[in-house]
Amino acid sequence: MNNFEKIDILLVEDNPYDAELSLRALQKKKLANNVEWVQDGADALDFLFCSGVYVNRPKGELPRLILLDIKLPRVSGIEVLRKVRPVEPSIRFIVLTNNADVQYRKVCMAAGADHFLDKASEFEKVKHLISA
Repeated sequence: MNNFEKIDILLVEDNPYDAELSLRALQKKKLANNVEWVQDGADALDFLFCSGVYVNRPKGELPRLILLDIKLPRVSGIEVLRKVRPVEPSIRFIVLTNNADVQYRKVCMAAGADHFLDKASEFEKVKHLISA
């Protein structure tokens, strides 16, 4: 997208197939017009803090929702949560992962996730949460 219009949803997903599934769900709910997709945690931080390739993005225009994979290249999703949650508490985070381990969930929730969803078994919940 990168035309710096208001973004309602930031999708942080390194797997193109999973990103496509998420984008299709958003399109089905007619929410795909205001989505930015980045492929790793470092790009997510650059987007949110208006640095790197996003240095010219208007400051203060933050997404309302971040769909966040946890296992990301360069900067993990957990690290994104830890850096963003304290300074931007109003953004909702939905963690999307293939790891449904209870301990893993606790770490994500402690880092600031609002919801933790297993991609494989709970994709319908993702669509519901997006439309809420």
